[in-house]
Amino acid sequence: MSTSLHLLADAPAQLLPARELMAFTLASHIILVPLGVAFPFITLVMHYRGLRREDATALLLARRWSAVMAVQFALGIVTGTVLSFEFGLLWPGLMGRWGDVFGIGFGVEAWAFFLEAVLIAVYLYGWRRLKPRTHFLLGLPLPFAALLGAFGILAANSWMNTPQGFSLDSGGDPVDVNVWKAIFTPMFGPQYWHFVVAMIITAGFMVAGVYATGWLRGRRDHYHRLGFAVPFTIAAVATPVQFVLGDSIARSVFHEQPVKFAALEIVWKTDTRVPEYLFGRLHEDGTVSGGIKIPLLDSVLAGFSPDTEVVGLTSVPADQRPTATQATIAHWAFDIMVLIGSALVLLALWYGFVWLRHRRLPASAWFYRSAACAGVASVVAVECGWIATEVGRQPWIVYQNMRVAEAVTSTRSTTLWIMLAVVMVVYLFLFGSFLVVLLKMRTRWRLADRQQAAGTGLPPEDDLPYGPRAPLPVGDAPPAGGGAGRHGGDRL
Repeated sequence: MSTSLHLLADAPAQLLPARELMAFTLASHIILVPLGVAFPFITLVMHYRGLRREDATALLLARRWSAVMAVQFALGIVTGTVLSFEFGLLWPGLMGRWGDVFGIGFGVEAWAFFLEAVLIAVYLYGWRRLKPRTHFLLGLPLPFAALLGAFGILAANSWMNTPQGFSLDSGGDPVDVNVWKAIFTPMFGPQYWHFVVAMIITAGFMVAGVYATGWLRGRRDHYHRLGFAVPFTIAAVATPVQFVLGDSIARSVFHEQPVKFAALEIVWKTDTRVPEYLFGRLHEDGTVSGGIKIPLLDSVLAGFSPDTEVVGLTSVPADQRPTATQATIAHWAFDIMVLIGSALVLLALWYGFVWLRHRRLPASAWFYRSAACAGVASVVAVECGWIATEVGRQPWIVYQNMRVAEAVTSTRSTTLWIMLAVVMVVYLFLFGSFLVVLLKMRTRWRLADRQQAAGTGLPPEDDLPYGPRAPLPVGDAPPAGGGAGRHGGDRL
């Protein structure tokens, strides 16, 4: 029997469905995370531009983006709450033994979530009701609340990767907890900044991709140019920074989690002058099939020298390392993330070259096709990053302290499979509803733009979102009995 099958046979029946349920809900939630963490910042940049330059188009975009932000946040509350419950329901061994050590991160995230909800409500309500400067200043804490939430989650996850800040008593339970050490672990800094910049890049490319699609369909007015340029510029500036941060976190993994690094690079035996494999599959006997082999490169990337020693998977017993299949999954996820990141750097350089040389946006249709795909590609890269992080740490849920199998619930596996099916159906409905709401908002905004342009003879962006609303066309007067409020809402 192979090592992978042997370990699988020894695992509790609940382990696989619990993993699948957690993986599905996390992968679904993470689609929304870039918008939750970085979209407020992008919106406020657009808001600032509108105030600074008295640009009504920028203010209109910021106002509409704030509505999308609110809808996204509402869905994020649901998916985030499900994840919170799953930690306790699926992994009681983890929370029961280690919750007092790293649970502070979840507490910070909960308070940040509550603060962000209040700030989004104030910001959304403030359009047309507050003075422009006051409204903008009240929105400024939003990005910091989002970063605080990310701080809490990454503090908890980095602790699971490099646990510290506690001692163990005779029964193996943690005592003498040092909160500061538990939060600021060796992996916290590299993980946090890598994550935050990834969210900025992903949100920027996601938003810009919408307007790139509009450009390809012939919508090349100031509204669409500005809607593309601001988020894309933010993402383009952050992309080379992420390339450096990605290299930094890889080196941190090399030093702090050498066995995970071996899984990411499918290194079987500890050695120097280790080659780099681009993709490829690791087998149980340590051989690698497929992929592209580049001699010496892994040692060079790890320590800037071909003589750098890279720890292999066989440096620890089989039950303390990822299986060959898990290592291959982590390796592919890592390579796909790096490949997408490299492509986004090239796209950012293309954009920067045209702007510096001609002081205008690129005109190539291929550039906008690439930009329209960049948002989806960024989400895929984020998903792959989390896969590499979590699968590469196997079989540990708390690195070198608790295995995943020791933390899993005792609930019957059949019940967990049913829960997974129910959650998948519910999430399909939630994300479908989210998409329908966004499409309805887009349709309503386009209708409002056409009505306003027809009634005033001016482009829709000339209606400032502060002060009295523009008069309605004669044929669009709302009916008596509350219709005014309803139509006013359609102009958001």
